[in-house]
Amino acid sequence: MHGESAYLFQSLSDETRKKILTIQREVSYAPGEVLFRENEAALNFYILNEGRIRLSVGSGQLLAYVASSVGDIIGWSSLVDNGTYTASAECLSPTTLLRIEKHQLDQVLREDPVSGMNFFKRLAALVGRRLVRSYRATLSVHGDREPRPGG
Repeated sequence: MHGESAYLFQSLSDETRKKILTIQREVSYAPGEVLFRENEAALNFYILNEGRIRLSVGSGQLLAYVASSVGDIIGWSSLVDNGTYTASAECLSPTTLLRIEKHQLDQVLREDPVSGMNFFKRLAALVGRRLVRSYRATLSVHGDREPRPGG
């Protein structure tokens, strides 16, 4: 595993990591194919092996993030009981991913609570890092301006 996924799974017990290997499935998509759409039921999360995926939000499909590094995590909404995906994910190039079904992962992590706690702590850190990158990107576009009184 690489990148985000290596960080996410690093603190799991060997036994739990092996169980997760048995539930993941490799899937492939062509450019233009959609993994999931915003507000669809969040049933799976994905680990990028190869390709580029555009994550976008809102009716205008505003760019939220481009996943392009091996090990990038896509569809984390499924892991935090959002119920639905918070963005749409479209493949920009031929893409290969590992798909992990949410309910199967939940079961594996319930069997090893220490690994489960470590997994979700690291997931929170990853989400936080993406949020900070998003804030920085917004500031670079709009500038670091403080609101002015009466303005």
